[in-house]
Amino acid sequence: MYLLYNQLSPGIDPLSPDNVLLIGAGLLTGIPALGSGRCDIAAKSPITGAIGDSNIGGFFAPEMRMAGFDHLVIKGKAEKPVYLLIHDGEIEIVDASHLWGKDTFETQALIRSDHGDEEIKSLVIGNAGENLVRFANVRTGMKNAAGRTGMGCVMGSKNLKAVAARGTMDIKFAHPEQLLDYCKEMIDMVMKNRYSRAASKWGTLVIYSTTNTTGLIRTRNFQLNQLDQGYELEPEEMDKYTIGMSGCFGCPVSCRHRYTLKEGAFAPFFAEGPEYTSLGAFGTMVDCKKMETVLVANHLVNMYGLDTLETGGLIAWAMELYEKGIITEKITNGLKLEWGNEEVLFELIRQITYREGFGNILADGFKIAIEKIGQESKYYAIQVKDMSNLHSDERPTPSLALGIATSTRGADHLRGRPAIDLYGLPEDFLEEIYGAPMSSDYRSYEGKSRMVWWQELLYAVTDSLGTCKFQTVFLAVHAPKWKEFSKLIYLVSGMQYTTSQLMEIGERIYTIERMFNNREGFSRKDDALPERYFKEATPIGLPRVRDRKINKEKFEKMLDEYYTLHGWDDNGVPTKETIQKLGIEKEPSHII
Repeated sequence: MYLLYNQLSPGIDPLSPDNVLLIGAGLLTGIPALGSGRCDIAAKSPITGAIGDSNIGGFFAPEMRMAGFDHLVIKGKAEKPVYLLIHDGEIEIVDASHLWGKDTFETQALIRSDHGDEEIKSLVIGNAGENLVRFANVRTGMKNAAGRTGMGCVMGSKNLKAVAARGTMDIKFAHPEQLLDYCKEMIDMVMKNRYSRAASKWGTLVIYSTTNTTGLIRTRNFQLNQLDQGYELEPEEMDKYTIGMSGCFGCPVSCRHRYTLKEGAFAPFFAEGPEYTSLGAFGTMVDCKKMETVLVANHLVNMYGLDTLETGGLIAWAMELYEKGIITEKITNGLKLEWGNEEVLFELIRQITYREGFGNILADGFKIAIEKIGQESKYYAIQVKDMSNLHSDERPTPSLALGIATSTRGADHLRGRPAIDLYGLPEDFLEEIYGAPMSSDYRSYEGKSRMVWWQELLYAVTDSLGTCKFQTVFLAVHAPKWKEFSKLIYLVSGMQYTTSQLMEIGERIYTIERMFNNREGFSRKDDALPERYFKEATPIGLPRVRDRKINKEKFEKMLDEYYTLHGWDDNGVPTKETIQKLGIEKEPSHII
């Protein structure tokens, strides 16, 4: 975020050569624990115009570090398709003409074949990125995706097909023997919690069992909050398809299904996933009730290089517009966008990828699609800052609602979501974690602004360290956080940080993100929920979540409290005192 803020002038077109693409590994990337294979990809987002940033796992980031680089700053635009080859302190620009038009799986295989090295790891774009679909993602391996904010579109705009890395250099650790012992402690700590053990068997699909039963899932876009007769989307259904589990670098959990599909129009194929997000995008939101539908759609978006969440969100929105007569077959070119129609779902994924037919309208995301379809359609778009929300329904959960409204990236479940609020934990225990009294009722507004603020700082530090959010306080209370991060940083680097210092680092990261967005014209008006959250109550679900909607007055009060915790003014702009306190009053300080 520091590099992004320093490299970009305000107001540039995200698809122009003036946008920069940043790839960064973390301080702990490469340690044998905590899923330390993660890196960040950042630029100005072509879908929101705000912070573009997406975190990706797998094995690329450690390979890049072993090739001698922690961060890449990529500027300009190549005259023809190219890819970058990073190897032991050197970077080469390689012709990628033969890769253009290939999908994400073919591209990685061809790069390995070209160099006769099966250990090369690559970040690649697919056909969607080449065609400048604004929510195209960046992919590595069979499953890993930097999905959100359209970083694959930025790569496509630069004619950059891939970034490949192969390294044989050391990653230096200050205290390697102690680090190895402590990493074993961290693995034991992670695997003792119930979520990790469940995820090792079912993956993130395990979340569906609870959220759908409760009534916290968007169905038919936003019309219902529970999928009736959704038994075939339960995680046990994967037993029919799974051939094993796999994980990222340094991960003891291995939360990814490896599966095969042997029958059907798209079979046979081998794939990995699906995540809980894909289950919602291609299951609950579009009212498709077969796991096989989700598995095919998951494979298609991974192959083409599309953000799962944005693809499903836009298609679900279009289906509701079709149902209400706001769009007809005239604009859809004959497609009947009926709920549960898997053939239409697969066809729209293809059309979006290649910018054909009605898919070409959806390929630009909500903002441009609304301009083309008409303002009447905006009410039905479940988005924040023009980015689609997860398939969760936050009307019964004010803390989660505040998190998606205030996220710097747009609607977001990975920037500040206090998921443990759903657990009904003892209030004295919550106070121990968050440092202040708050309600343990997830329907309450009391103290929830602090939850979101605290989680934002933790996630910012987690991402900058290069470790996995699922192995910190996200869905597991007894997981590594500030104390454990402090010791790991010392053992890796020799640097010593207290909890308060780490929290200040998180605050600095998030405030720089906020400053970037402010500079691009974002303010309090953009920290808003779709109107349906305030106007329409949840119709079904368990009694405790039924007939719930967000109270506008209480939401605005939460927002005020949230700004105060960050040291921002009433309009969501960091104050002069806060900027000075964080030592960033001179930014942008330099250009590389």
